Amino acid sequence: MNQTTRPYLQDPFLSFNFQVEIKEVVGGFTEVSGLKMETEVKEYREGGVNGYIHKLAGPTRYPSNLILKHGLTSIDLWNWYQQVVQGNIVARDVSIVILDSACNERRRWSFRKAFPVGWSGPELRAGTSEVAVETIELVHCGLIST
Repeated sequence: MNQTTRPYLQDPFLSFNFQVEIKEVVGGFTEVSGLKMETEVKEYREGGVNGYIHKLAGPTRYPSNLILKHGLTSIDLWNWYQQVVQGNIVARDVSIVILDSACNERRRWSFRKAFPVGWSGPELRAGTSEVAVETIELVHCGLIST
């Protein structure tokens, strides 16, 4: 069968075609990690039922912080982290958007009330021609996907 008779078959989206949206932060990002959530499972043994253990859904948590890597072009991420260092927590919504081959939005993960808790600068080596990359680590209050 061809794809016109089975339209639900699609090629998976490519991981390099994405964008990061953060209000007041300018620049492209080279890598994103920490897209993870887990639901705790609570086991319940029912008296007289020995064939199985009930498994109940508990609270959902976000075990990983969001890690963004960015080619060093501006001081926006540094300034945002410096606000935290000075005790001024400025939380922002952050969205990770995956695009299809025509650069149309296909999936969005939105992180609520994110703020930086870690920053690392580029590794500088005179013998290479690599891009200088800074990394920022964000905590957040939840993840929704659309």
